[in-house]
Amino acid sequence: MRTSAFYLATLKEAPSEAELISHKLMLRAGLIKPLARGLYSWMPLGLRVLRKVERIVREEMNAAGAVELLMPAVQPAELWQESGRWQKYGPELLRIRDRHQRDYCFGPTHEEVVCDAVRRDLKSYRQLPVSLYQIQTKFRDEIRPRFGVMRAREFLMKDAYSFHADAACLQRTYDTMHRTYGRIFERLGLRFRAVAADTGQIGGSGSHEFHVLADSGEDAIAFCPSSDYAANVELAEALAPSLPRSTAGGPMRKVATPGSKTCEAVADLLGVPLERTVKAIAVMAGARLHLLLLRGDHKLNEVKASKLPGCAEFRFASDDEIAHALGCEPGYLGPVGIDASIPVLADRSVAAMADFVCGANEAGFHLADVNFGRDLPEPGIVADLRNVVPGDASPDGAGSLELCRGIEVGHIFQLRTRYSQSMKVEFIDEAGVPRPMEMGCYGIGITRIVGAAIEQGFDERGIVFPAAIAPFEVALTPIGLHKSELVRAAVETLYASLQSAGIDVVLDDRDERPGAMFADMELIGVPHRIVIGERALERGEYEYKGRRDEQLTMIARDSAAAFLMARLGR
Repeated sequence: MRTSAFYLATLKEAPSEAELISHKLMLRAGLIKPLARGLYSWMPLGLRVLRKVERIVREEMNAAGAVELLMPAVQPAELWQESGRWQKYGPELLRIRDRHQRDYCFGPTHEEVVCDAVRRDLKSYRQLPVSLYQIQTKFRDEIRPRFGVMRAREFLMKDAYSFHADAACLQRTYDTMHRTYGRIFERLGLRFRAVAADTGQIGGSGSHEFHVLADSGEDAIAFCPSSDYAANVELAEALAPSLPRSTAGGPMRKVATPGSKTCEAVADLLGVPLERTVKAIAVMAGARLHLLLLRGDHKLNEVKASKLPGCAEFRFASDDEIAHALGCEPGYLGPVGIDASIPVLADRSVAAMADFVCGANEAGFHLADVNFGRDLPEPGIVADLRNVVPGDASPDGAGSLELCRGIEVGHIFQLRTRYSQSMKVEFIDEAGVPRPMEMGCYGIGITRIVGAAIEQGFDERGIVFPAAIAPFEVALTPIGLHKSELVRAAVETLYASLQSAGIDVVLDDRDERPGAMFADMELIGVPHRIVIGERALERGEYEYKGRRDEQLTMIARDSAAAFLMARLGR
C-alpha cells in the first residue's frame, strides 16, 4: 500500500471530548471518526486493524469446530417476549416499530434468534452437538456512551452459541471455547487473564470473562499470584476469618459523635481502627427494609447481596424509608435495639467481630464495645457480602489475593436450559422423550479489542500495536524520494521484495518532511520502520527502527527482507 493511494488523515491534537487514551489516539491516528454520541465510522486505517482481529477470531473459531452464519440485526419482539427478556432487558434494548406498528428491537445479542433457527431444524440427539457463530454489528442503547469504542452504542461482536444433548457435552464445548479464547488473545499479542464471573443479564450457570490487563480497565480482578485462581471482584469470594470471635470486653456504651456520619470520621473521632467499626446499610427488598452489616473498611458487593434470600432486586432505602423504619437519619444506623421484623444480614467478617462500634440509631451518637449475643441477637443471615481486598486469603487456599485492572473483551457462559426451556428448543433423546437442549454462548467484542490493545500499548508518540493487528507490519519512509533517483530505485525494489514475501508493508511516498512521516508512522502504531536515504545507500545500508526501540539499527541493504522476516517471526 502507498500512502498516496490510501486514506490517511492524522491529527496533531485529540478533540477535547476524548478522555481515555485509546479514544484520543484512535481519533488522532484517524482510525475512527465520530458520527453521533456513541456512534463511529471505522476509517480505512482502523478497518484494517479490525479486519485483522476478525481474521484471527474467525480462524480459531473455525478450528474449534464452530460453523459461521449471519443472523438479522433487527429482531421481532415476539421472540424476546417468548424468552421473557422483552421487559427484563431494560432501556439498553433499542425498541423500534415498523410501518405496520409491529414491535422489533435492534439486537444487542442473539440468543432468541439462534434458538428460533435451531428449533426449526434440529430434532434428534443424533444431530447434536452443534456450534454456530457470527461476526456482526450489535446495538446497545448505553445511557452514557463514553471512552470511544470502549463503551459505544454500536459495536462489532463475535457471538457463538452451542447446543447439546446433556450437560457433560456442554462442559466439553465450554472447555474447548475457553482454550480457544486463550489462543485468540495469545495470537492477538495481548496480555490477558481469564476470570470466573457473574452471568448477569445473559443468565445461566457458570461463566468466565477474558480481560486485557490495563491500568485504565473498568473492572477489578482478584487473582492469586501463586495459583491459577482469578475472578472478577463481583464474584471473588471473601472467606470468613480464620480466627474465632474474641471474648467480649467492657460493657456497651453510648458515645457522642456529632456530625460524624461515616465510619472513617467515627474511627478518627474515637481513636479506634477503622476495621473495628461496622456500617449498617439499609436496603429495600420489595416493601421490606433489610439491614446489611459490613466492616467499616469494606465495600458492599451488590452482586453478592442480590443473590441472598429475598434480596434479588433490592435497592437502597430512601431517607424517608429509613426514618419510618428506624426513626433515624442515615449516618447513625446500627443493628442494636431494632424491631425484630427487620432482617439483619451480616458479612462474614462482621459476624466474627467483638467490641465493635456501630450507629446508635440516634442522630449524633454511636455505640462502642458492641457484641453479638450480649447486646444484640446473632445476625439472621451470615454471608459473603463484600468485595475482596488485597491480602485476603485466596479461595483455593493457595495464598493471598492481589488486585489488578482489566478491560473485558470476551465472555463465555453455560446457559444450560435458560433459553431452550422457555423457547421450547427441544430434541428427542435416545428413549424417544423430548428434552430441552443444553446451551452455551460465547462472545468477543471485536471493536473493543482494538481499544483495549491501545490501552495496553502506547507511549508519548502514539499507538504501539502488537504486530498481529497493526494496520501495517512495516513502514518504508524514504528521504528525498521525489528528488533522488537512487532512493526511488532502492525503495521500489525493497517495496516489491517485501510484498512478494507476504509482508504487509506501507510505502510513505508523500512529499513530506522526514519528521512528519516518522511521526505519522509512530502515531498509527506500525511496529517496524525502514528509512531509505542516499547517505546510507552509498554504504549499502538501510536504517531500521522498531516501534519500541530507542536506537536505530543499520542493516545491510541486501539482507533487509530476511532481517524483517526474522523480526516478524516468519
